[in-house]
Parts: sequence; structure tokens; C-alpha cells
Amino acid sequence: MQCLSSRVNTTKLKVPRVQVKAEQELDDEACELAVKNNNETGVLLLSDVFGFEDSATRDFAYRVACNGYNVLVPDLFRGNPWSKHRPKDDYENWRAKQSLERVSADINLAAKWMVDEFIAAKMSKKLGIIGFCFGGGRILETLSQDQGSYFGTGACFYGTRINPSVADSINVPVLFISGDKDPLCPVELLHDLEKNIGRGSKVVVFEGRGHGFVHRPESQEEDEDADAAFSILRNWLHDGLVVKKE
Repeated sequence: MQCLSSRVNTTKLKVPRVQVKAEQELDDEACELAVKNNNETGVLLLSDVFGFEDSATRDFAYRVACNGYNVLVPDLFRGNPWSKHRPKDDYENWRAKQSLERVSADINLAAKWMVDEFIAAKMSKKLGIIGFCFGGGRILETLSQDQGSYFGTGACFYGTRINPSVADSINVPVLFISGDKDPLCPVELLHDLEKNIGRGSKVVVFEGRGHGFVHRPESQEEDEDADAAFSILRNWLHDGLVVKKE
């Protein structure tokens, strides 16, 4: 993928944060990936379990920025993401240590920091939020707590372990993209969420696709569907953030 904009640049930065109770002491600053476009609209991108420094996440963040958005990718795991080299039997133990209370607090802090930066620069204070897998599952919780304060729209790519009970509390439309062969993100659940959230929410299901095909395509066919999914996302963000802002 080539970016046609010369204004896009990628940096790591430190975002001060308030300490949240956890099993061990943690740094008081979160390392984030920021992809700047010098535009007036921002997007918070929540990664899968492999974290914000994973190449697939970085490439996707850069692609979103190429389409006119400032992108912030918070470190949801505070320097301890899942690794493909770890034994699969350790996954649930690792996951249990990722306190959802702490993750939620870090997401909210990253959003507040981004909005404050935008306000200081006299830019739009409404953000979009995108999430994959683990991050996709956190989107609904974030939006239900936000109540429209920071976010104007959301996009959930095959979210995992979604809590459907929060859907009624979400005040912005959400785009759901998944494959019909994804055992981690049941299509029936997505349609229920679409109905319960309302507000123009939408479900797009790709036939024959499994988990992770949009940001981690493994074949030419998946790559083509990934491009189609990105086009849907691009239009969704434009309609939900750029058009509404105008």
C-alpha cells in the first residue's frame, strides 16, 4: 500500500496516565503509536492481542492516516502483549492478567488526551474509534461509557468476547465487519447488536472469511476482501466524522 500524502508521519509518544490498580507496579506513562496527518479529525485504533507495535496494526494505522485522519494507537497491554512465540496453553492465564477495568481506563485516558490536543489546536473534538479482535471487543464498552462525549462513530472488526448488555447504552452508530466462518465473533450476535444499538449501525459479513482477514490477510482472495472492507470503513468514517463535522 502506498500513501499519496507527504504530510503523514509516524511517531512514538508518551501519554501521562493515572495509576490504575493492578497486580504489579506499572510506569506512569503509556507508550503510544501516533500517525499524524495534520488534518482536523482523529481516530483511536484499538489493537488485537499482539499490541500496538505489531506490524499489521502499524500498517493499518498508517493506511487510515493516509485517508485523512490523525491516528492514535494506545498500548492496551502496558508493554506485555501476547506473542505468537508463547505456548498457546498460557493464553488464558495471560488474558486474565489484562484487567478490563485497567484497559478501559487507559482507553479513556488516551481518548481524553487526543481530544484535549485537538481542542488546543482548535480542531474537531469528535473522534472515531476502530478496534480489531480484542480491541473490537472493547469498543462497545468504551462507547457505552462515553455517551457521545468523545466519539462520533465506531467500527468493530470481528470483536471478541463482546459484552452485549452494554449495547442499549451506546449513543453513536457502529459498523460491524466480520466473516461468516469466524468462530470468535458470531454473526448472529452482531445482528443483535446492530438492532439494539440502532442509530444507523450496520453489519457487513464477508462470506467464507474467518478471523483477522482484514488486517492480516493470508491469501489473494482475503486481500481483495480486506480492500473491500477498508473501502467500507473509509466511507463510514467519512460519513460519520467528516460530513457531520461540516
